Amino acid sequence: MGFDMGFNNRKGPIEDTSKDAMTMKAFKEWVLRNLDADQDGKISKHELAEAVRRRGEWFAGLKARKGIRSADSNRNGVVDDIEITNLAEFAQKHLGIIIIC
Repeated sequence: MGFDMGFNNRKGPIEDTSKDAMTMKAFKEWVLRNLDADQDGKISKHELAEAVRRRGEWFAGLKARKGIRSADSNRNGVVDDIEITNLAEFAQKHLGIIIIC
């Protein structure tokens, strides 16, 4: 019995968004569709690290920990629906996403 956190259904690279800009609303939908592996409406450190890994970035765990810490305003250890907008800066820097107003 391994530690899988439901990522086995998320193999391969995440949807490429580096060429297209998206609105904040589209970003929120993209986050839930591409990062929320267990579909609980929250992004955990492990889910964010997996997304960073799939983009080919190094130090995924460290970057995910920093991303969660910066986005998690209520300090419950996950990024929930109202905090997803806080992930925008992290996503632009580490996931190659362009967010427009």
